[in-house]
Amino acid sequence: MKAAGTSDPLLGSVLVVDDDEDSRRLLSHLLERRGYSVVLADGGQAALDVLSTTNVDVVLLDVMMPVMDGFAVCRELKKAPATASLPIILLTARDDMETRATGMNLGVSEFLAKPVNKEELFLRVKTQVEARQRGRQLDQAQRRADQIS
Repeated sequence: MKAAGTSDPLLGSVLVVDDDEDSRRLLSHLLERRGYSVVLADGGQAALDVLSTTNVDVVLLDVMMPVMDGFAVCRELKKAPATASLPIILLTARDDMETRATGMNLGVSEFLAKPVNKEELFLRVKTQVEARQRGRQLDQAQRRADQIS
């Protein structure tokens, strides 16, 4: 399967979580044009529901959302074995040290300030997707090695 506007196969999958529809639509459009498969969630619980049935390479997660903010979503993802190693890129309009410290303590991989610089978005997503995919390859190689020995 190929993304519209590209000749390369899909590069990886991204879950975009934001309560603002315009933000979700913009991020989805930008990432799909670069060759990523994108899944959307309009809030924290919706993200958890998506991740209970769908595997993605990285999560782009807004911090400030009603009902369940991005930090609460991070806590849930990091305590579940199936999603504990999932890279999370926090999107935030709050670019203060307290927000960053909270995110780092929760195991967030990256931060992106809103409004998002699209080149920075592409670089951070690419880095995290590639790391996730390399980790999967290493896990598969280790399982094969364990079966042989």
